[in-house]
Amino acid sequence: MTYVILSSSLVVLAYMSLFFAIGTLKKDNSVVDIGWGAGFVVVALFTLFVYGEFNARQVITTVLIAFWGIRLTTHIFKRNWGRGEDFRYVQMREKWGEKVLIRSFLQIYMLQGLFMVIISYSVMLINSHSGRSFGFLDVLGILIWVCGFSIEAIADKQLRDFVKTKKPGEIMTKGLWRYSRHPNYFGEAVQWWGIFVIALSIEGGIWAIISPITITILLRFVSGVPYLERKYKQYPAFREYMKETNAFVPWFPRKKS
Repeated sequence: MTYVILSSSLVVLAYMSLFFAIGTLKKDNSVVDIGWGAGFVVVALFTLFVYGEFNARQVITTVLIAFWGIRLTTHIFKRNWGRGEDFRYVQMREKWGEKVLIRSFLQIYMLQGLFMVIISYSVMLINSHSGRSFGFLDVLGILIWVCGFSIEAIADKQLRDFVKTKKPGEIMTKGLWRYSRHPNYFGEAVQWWGIFVIALSIEGGIWAIISPITITILLRFVSGVPYLERKYKQYPAFREYMKETNAFVPWFPRKKS
């Protein structure tokens, strides 16, 4: 397994270095967000073709990752097209000054690459081991993944449709967004819990829990929810929304006092 992780890490290093070169030429580090989902597809395909036996579990897992990764990359590409660099990376660029190249390489591209390797551990494990015959845990994991994928895809579509007609200062509070301030992030995390359940059919699969735990912490406490919360707190409507609606896990809105 050590060799699988090391070789996959080299693939991720090359992949993220390519995006660093593109981002540097464009002076737009937002390209790293476009590469995020597709990077997991690259790791899944690499481990399947190099270490896999192409059994049902491995093929299905790779297909699930491909569906998620390609959809996410396509969604972010369409969303970011023509918008310029994301505000988060603009702030970093201004803060880092002359050291922007080295710090961008290490703290944006390589750091995301590291997280990509850690989160992909469950996929690496599945695609490099036979495990038990396809069974209950596989079906359960697939169902959990489908639920997460549906939540993320529906939430993204609802937000995309809302943005087309929104007025200044107006925020999204309908559909899945009525029950969670970030249902798309929640759905993304759920998908990785599904992949983890599939990995439980492999010996030592319990260690694959590092994948969903890492992505859940990242989305909820590091790079997902916190950044957007800070951005939208300036709007009175969003501050009221925060009082009534859960940040991450969907639940019924709290009644106004």
